[in-house]
Amino acid sequence: MTTFSIINKSYELLKMIILLNTHCEKPWRFSLGVKLEQMVYDLITGLIMAKNAPKAMKAPYLLKADSQLEVIQLTLRLYVDLDVANKTQIFQINAVTQDIGNMLGGWLRSVQ
Repeated sequence: MTTFSIINKSYELLKMIILLNTHCEKPWRFSLGVKLEQMVYDLITGLIMAKNAPKAMKAPYLLKADSQLEVIQLTLRLYVDLDVANKTQIFQINAVTQDIGNMLGGWLRSVQ
C-alpha cells in the first residue's frame, strides 16, 4: 500500500511550498501563500485520517483529499498566471502533486 509514501510525498510538497513562499513578494506570501500552505496541511491531515480509519471509512477521506489536491493544483496554476514565483519551482511542485494524485487514485481504487 502507498499510504506511507503518499504521506511522505505530501510532506515533501509542504516543504517545497514553504520554500517557494519565502521567495514570494510580501502581498502574495500572506494571501495566496498562507492559503496554499494551509491546503497542504489539510491534505496531509486527510491522508493521515484515511490511513488510520477502518477500510469502510477510508473512501470519504480520500475523496476529500483528492478534491484538496485539485484545489492545490489550481492555486499553483494561479501562481504561474500571476507570475507570483519562479515558474521552474512551480512546475517542479506540480510534478510532485501529479505523483501524489497518482498514488491517491491507486489508494482510492483499492478501497472501493
